[in-house]
Parts: sequence; structure tokens; C-alpha cells
Amino acid sequence: MSYPKRTAALASVAALAGSAVLMAAPAARAAVVNVNYQCKTPIGDKSAVSPIDIKGVKSGSGYQLTMSWQKGVSSSPVDLGKGAMNPSATIKLGGADSGTVNVTGPANQAVVPANTPIKINDLTGTYTPKKSGKVTFTPGVLTIKALGTTTTCTPTNSPGAALTLDVTAASGSSGGTRSDSGGDESAALPQTGPEDSAIALGTLGGTVLLTGAAGTLWLTRRNQAARVRR
Repeated sequence: MSYPKRTAALASVAALAGSAVLMAAPAARAAVVNVNYQCKTPIGDKSAVSPIDIKGVKSGSGYQLTMSWQKGVSSSPVDLGKGAMNPSATIKLGGADSGTVNVTGPANQAVVPANTPIKINDLTGTYTPKKSGKVTFTPGVLTIKALGTTTTCTPTNSPGAALTLDVTAASGSSGGTRSDSGGDESAALPQTGPEDSAIALGTLGGTVLLTGAAGTLWLTRRNQAARVRR
């Protein structure tokens, strides 16, 4: 193979390799994490471990987050009828951003038998980045409200991030005034109104009158000098 052809072939391989690297670079990373919940219930403390995953889908200037439980947590000593249980939870932010995102979901669509792990439906919420960079999402506190009672389940094992996103904060600019030294110089000049125009015309008129007076004085002196010479 000739040198030019070999060089072209190597360049093509390098370009393909570079493209492959760019395509392989993930903008998001998700992982199922085991969360060890310690729950404060109306009938005492309970514990349960459930694998949880969090997904993020771009939606406008933010992300739609979905938090899913693969196993049930806590339980009830009595049957929970359809629609009797309302779950909610928080997702902790880390990395470039901080705070929490609240996620909620529908009530139970079927009866939850007594003394069985309560399966939590998928919970969703919206996250709008306040800062740019890599942001982590970690399962937070789960709250279950049922039959007038509240059960709070708190992770105790530092489960780690279930999702990492490379985000860009939405611009806070609202199109306000911008100063630009490289713009049209005439734009920096003050705008003149009727009063300014009158003043300008008055000044111009005064100049004309002064010039006229000076001209009259010069003509007078010239005539006087001519009479003296005669």
C-alpha cells in the first residue's frame, strides 16, 4: 500500500475510533441499589430491604424522574382497600447540585392483604437543574399514608446513587439590558426631545447673531478707516 493510501486509511480508522469514543461516552448512568429501610409505623418499628432504581428522562428544561421499588416494604395489620394507601418519597441530589426532589404516585389500585409487604407504585417528579455538571440521585425517605396513619421509612445503609446525570442548568437570563462596548456609538448618545431641539436651535441662532454682529462691526471699522485715508 502506498504512503498516501496508508495515511488516509489510518486517518479513517482514527476518525471512526474517535466517533466510537464519543458515542460510548454516557450522558447518564443508572444502577439498581438495595435500600435498607427502617420504618416507623403505628404498630412499631419494622425493617425491609428493597432494590430501587431511578430513571431520568429529559423534559423541557428539566427531567422527569421515576423511582421504582422491586420489592414491597413495611406491612399493615389489616387489609388496605383499593385507594387506601398514598405513597410519596424524596430523592437526594448530590454532586454538582444539592437538595431533594419530591416524587409522588397513585394510591394502591388493588387491595393490600394484611401482614404482607406493601408494594409501592412507581413515583414520579420533576427535577430542574440549578447548577451544571454531574448530578447524582439517591433514594431518600419514603412516606406511606393509609387509614389516617403515617409510616415513615428512612434508608439506613447509605445505598448510594441510583442515577447519575450530566445536566445543564437553565439560563436565568430574562432578556434584560445588556451593555456592549462594541456596539453602534450613536446608540450611546442621549436622545433629544423637543426641548433639547429648541435649545440646540437657540444656540445655533445665537451663533449666527454673533457672527452677524462681528461682521457689522468689521464693516463699520473698515468704512471709518477709508474716510480717514481720504
